[in-house]
Amino acid sequence: MKLITTSIIRKLNTLIFLFMLPFIVFAQKFDKSEKELIQSGSPRAKMNVLQVDVEAELKILRTPSKDISYKAKDLELLVDRMYVTVTDLTEGGVGIAAPQVGINRNIIWVQRFDKKDEPFEVYLNPKIVWESKLIRKGMEGCLSIPDTRGDVYRNYTIEIEYITIRGEKRSEKVEGFTAVIFQHEIDHLNGILFTDRILEQENQEFLCINSEVELCLKKRLYRQ
Repeated sequence: MKLITTSIIRKLNTLIFLFMLPFIVFAQKFDKSEKELIQSGSPRAKMNVLQVDVEAELKILRTPSKDISYKAKDLELLVDRMYVTVTDLTEGGVGIAAPQVGINRNIIWVQRFDKKDEPFEVYLNPKIVWESKLIRKGMEGCLSIPDTRGDVYRNYTIEIEYITIRGEKRSEKVEGFTAVIFQHEIDHLNGILFTDRILEQENQEFLCINSEVELCLKKRLYRQ
């Protein structure tokens, strides 16, 4: 009887998944308003960076984002425009998340200071699946919160899973300052700002172990 019940449950789960699949696929495409915003400029056109002091824009920045399909129409146009925005000399950012340009989708650009020539790379649906117990403290700022900076505690090493712009599923471990950028941008995808982290950490205790343990890197990272 138990085997029959288990078999029936599995079949029901499969049917439910097959029924929901079209809705999941549809949800991972841009909606009409998103398409209009993305198509409002050419691939070389900078996008407006949302600001926390504008109520309507703050609402978007506070909204958790949804996954996107690498096959979604206008995805290439969006990532091109996001790149132009984050690399614009007037912005001077090291990373940007889609919510910052008004699109609540899980897309980020990150400058890889841990790679040769420090390239910018785009990531779809990134998720942190592991965090080190070792924490680093460092100064952060944000394109959406100008003239504000503060120290934030972040995990020194993280493991991320993501999809490339070509649809390849990948995972990798990232360390140092580059890991900080990933954490900052992925926070944006969840509606979290770096100022939230500062407030959250005010009453948390962090033990500095430098005087107790000699911490060393076999290979120096460009930014720690």
